[in-house]
Amino acid sequence: MAKFINPFTDVGFKKIFGQEVSKDLLIDFLNDLLVDEKSITDITFLDKEVLPEYMGDRGVIYDIYCTTENGEQ
Repeated sequence: MAKFINPFTDVGFKKIFGQEVSKDLLIDFLNDLLVDEKSITDITFLDKEVLPEYMGDRGVIYDIYCTTENGEQ
């Protein structure tokens, strides 16, 4: 039986794009999606969770930092 990765899930997307070996592929993918934005030149992978400020709020998890062609993050 063949196994497939669903890129529309968080786990599947991270499996395909969330590794250092696929960094160039992810940069190209994001630049194709964000056509009218500044071009991304570098990505830093990280696992950083920002806890909610108030009880009941949702937290945020940043998986990558992107650097644009003029050094913005």
